[in-house]
Amino acid sequence: MVAAFLGLRLYTVLGRRAEHEEESVPQRFESDDKPAGLARPAPATPVVQARPLELEGVMPAVERGIREITAADSKFNLAQFLEGARGAYRMVLEAFWKGDRETLRELCDDDVYAGFIAALEAQKAAGETVDNTLIRIEETRIHSASLDGRMARITVLFVADIAAVTRAKDGTLIAGSLDDAIESRDVWTFSRNTAARDPNWLLDETDEG
Repeated sequence: MVAAFLGLRLYTVLGRRAEHEEESVPQRFESDDKPAGLARPAPATPVVQARPLELEGVMPAVERGIREITAADSKFNLAQFLEGARGAYRMVLEAFWKGDRETLRELCDDDVYAGFIAALEAQKAAGETVDNTLIRIEETRIHSASLDGRMARITVLFVADIAAVTRAKDGTLIAGSLDDAIESRDVWTFSRNTAARDPNWLLDETDEG
């Protein structure tokens, strides 16, 4: 192995990273041999860039990649990207299970879309249907991030509980159960050209975690 349900893409909402600045508190040093009112200037307090909570615990290479992407696209917001990625994960899975090719076309690049279509065609040829439900997404975590020229790529690990059922053409249960959810670990990569005016990210690779 991102409006209404149809046509919705993974959208990076405009925003800037917060920066925290601390005001320096001037202190007055007066003595008998100095005129009243003169004060020694307090040393300047450096501006410290806030570290997003989403980067806590990640490898230095991942944080470096995120910062490079942010430098290339000042409107990139990591928290909102992850929120959009979660939504895209749910939408792509549900579109695939329903055979919704239009939504898959909107959310995936050419290679991933072709892979989904091939799987749907194989399923159709076998006369099988699926009745899957995404129960919950337990974890969404940045797996890797990089900037190659102007192309940004962010890989996300999704840990989710999915109830999956596969049925034969006559409705006979082949595999799975709707009563028992199983843990699924998927590693999906999203990409976007930071120089493009289009703010949408596309799913360009899927794998199992």
